[in-house]
Amino acid sequence: MLQAIDWPRPWYDSIRAAAGQLSADVPFMDTFNARAATLGLRNHLDLPISFVPQESLPDGTAYEAFIGATGCVPTRDNLHDFFNGLVWLSFPRIKVQLNALQAAQIALDGVGKSRGPARDGATIFDENAALLVVRDSAAGHALIAALRDHQWRAAFVEQRASFGPEAQVWLFGHALMEKLVAPRKAITAHTRVVVAGDDFFTMDHDARRHWIDAKVAQELAEHGLSTADFMPMQALGVPGWWPDQDDAFYDDATVFRPKRAPAVK
Repeated sequence: MLQAIDWPRPWYDSIRAAAGQLSADVPFMDTFNARAATLGLRNHLDLPISFVPQESLPDGTAYEAFIGATGCVPTRDNLHDFFNGLVWLSFPRIKVQLNALQAAQIALDGVGKSRGPARDGATIFDENAALLVVRDSAAGHALIAALRDHQWRAAFVEQRASFGPEAQVWLFGHALMEKLVAPRKAITAHTRVVVAGDDFFTMDHDARRHWIDAKVAQELAEHGLSTADFMPMQALGVPGWWPDQDDAFYDDATVFRPKRAPAVK
């Protein structure tokens, strides 16, 4: 299963440090638990985070509510839950805050056919989010504007040089990471913009990851979350994330679609 992962791919940069702790001789859930204990990970009720077999989740209990009430993360032996564990170890503050939002929504509304905007937003974030960290500069804000307006050539071609010095993409969603095991051009991330000062771009990789974890968790705690907080971005459109990103690549309107015109009332 894990042999299918092409670790040098740039989209795994955000979790590569956590993945480096794994050993082929030790079940990944055992390693996750050892690392969680070493890092002192705890949920919003100050309960220690641990990874438990899926069978530990009682029938009729919502997954998110169970984590919130016990600190236990039900985990199956598959790629989806493997990536989920790596994200817990890489961005624990964001994970805890997302779970707090989900558990609070369930406590308020119960588990029904409709999740509600906060829980919908948290689920999308958890499963399919990318974090676009952009320098608070003219170039950074021009890139944000182009992406929000679906001006793909302006963002990915004309402003290609902005990726790296002015903007970085950090994957968060574990389902998104799983999809990218078999990369396809159409894979699209729900992307959240994080504005950073100049200091961020001088930090080493681990320091940047910790900064993102603290910054985004604080924003979620202060402002909550809804589905409106995301914009689409094609993962393989990120400059340097795929070979042959030529004109024909970005001219594919089945993937790099123009923004829909607003509905006429």
